Amino acid sequence: MRTFVYNSWHSVMNHEKNPLRHIQDLQVRHLVLQILAWMWCIAFSLYFGSFVVFGYTAVAHFILILAVVVTVVTFKKAEDFKHSNGTLNYEKIQGRYEDIW
Repeated sequence: MRTFVYNSWHSVMNHEKNPLRHIQDLQVRHLVLQILAWMWCIAFSLYFGSFVVFGYTAVAHFILILAVVVTVVTFKKAEDFKHSNGTLNYEKIQGRYEDIW
């Protein structure tokens, strides 16, 4: 059962295994997946017959998506600060902050 759930999850959510893998542009693929997520959010809220449920799930999805975006932006910014041998190269950044003091 555990394997079935794992395989089912990855067949839908893994962008390298679901049918959206045929879309070459990763950003377009992500956009299509987000639109599908919003569609399912609306479908489930209408199924349960409450726009309140839609409001809660829409806000919850927005918060989760925002958290992912903030994480990706943080990781991309961190790539700008490359380290050598696990330590910060002080000599390269020393001149940046001298005018502060």
